[in-house]
Amino acid sequence: MTPLTINLPDDTGRPNAYALKAQPVETPAGPHLFNRTVFSAAHVVADPFAAREPGVGPAIDWKATIAFRRHILDLGLGIAKAMDTAQRGMGLDWAGALELIERSLDAANSEERERIYSGVGTDHLNPADARSLDDVVAAYLEQLHAVQELDGRVILMASRALARVASGPADYEAVYARVLAEADRPVILHWLGDMFDPALAGYWGASDFEPALETALAVIETSKEKVDGIKISLLDDEKEIRMRRRLPDGVRMYTGDDFNYPTLIKGDEQGFSHALLGIFNPIAPAASAALAALARDDIETYDRLLDPTVPLSRLIFRTPTQYYKTGVVFLAYLNGYQDHFVMIGGAQSMRPLPYFTELFRMADAAGLLRDPGLAVAGMRRFLTVYGVEG
Repeated sequence: MTPLTINLPDDTGRPNAYALKAQPVETPAGPHLFNRTVFSAAHVVADPFAAREPGVGPAIDWKATIAFRRHILDLGLGIAKAMDTAQRGMGLDWAGALELIERSLDAANSEERERIYSGVGTDHLNPADARSLDDVVAAYLEQLHAVQELDGRVILMASRALARVASGPADYEAVYARVLAEADRPVILHWLGDMFDPALAGYWGASDFEPALETALAVIETSKEKVDGIKISLLDDEKEIRMRRRLPDGVRMYTGDDFNYPTLIKGDEQGFSHALLGIFNPIAPAASAALAALARDDIETYDRLLDPTVPLSRLIFRTPTQYYKTGVVFLAYLNGYQDHFVMIGGAQSMRPLPYFTELFRMADAAGLLRDPGLAVAGMRRFLTVYGVEG
């Protein structure tokens, strides 16, 4: 059989023939039996035909957006929606996020709704307009109550406004205590590092990890009956493990480490992490199959499926990390989950061409191009934008 090939340009523009491995991971069929609680952070699909200016507000293709969430749910994974991967605060505003939450919940059955958690934050409050902790609490509660009125589960996101007005750890403890007191069911907290959002530098009232850790643990201890767990997104496995070992009984660690997730989920003799990951968006079939293998103690298969995805993830999440969404959506395009590579806010332009060509190679190597012929056709269309014949 003639190998499937495509000409991929190097960083000088010179084309190089690339022969695809073309061995996609088999999409696992249900039932999906896992021994970890796992969420994929889902992106939104832009409407490329909308007349709205990209800088004014999001234009969303709701049919394709909800269809992608169906793909994730059908693989047995949970969905973390209206969060960073959905370009929350980088194109997706609160009005768009609330509509996304409502539409996603409406499209799910009762069992699936329990696997859907929604981002609650303060992003409708401009940090520059926040004058007090009361302003931050009011903003959090507005979103919290809106999601709870839809009977939705909650991920309490970090707040840019709180990072701006808080004078120290005690302010964080006070705000979280007041907000968590009004949660109708346990929530997942999110500690998002400043590599993902520079406006969150110094979160928990400290620039160094140790004092920040103590404040985060104090917040959890004060309201532990309202905390299902915490997602930590610092891209540092040692820090995550240190926090994981100090969490109160019954409070889960959800890894947000898109560099070290296989070992963190697998765990050690003292425990393991559950997962809430942006990388589980483009690698969802491999993640589902690997988690099923882990549940039956088939570590060899778990490692075989996930280990090849790590170099891909490290490329997607390379600095500047906040633009990882561009790689996530590019793979959704190559895999046919959307028929274009356009993002809200024009974010498809935030990575250079060599990033995309290497992403193509790594996705093929990891078996993550579900239909290699379709992916080649999509890549060739993409390359024409750069004046390249693939």
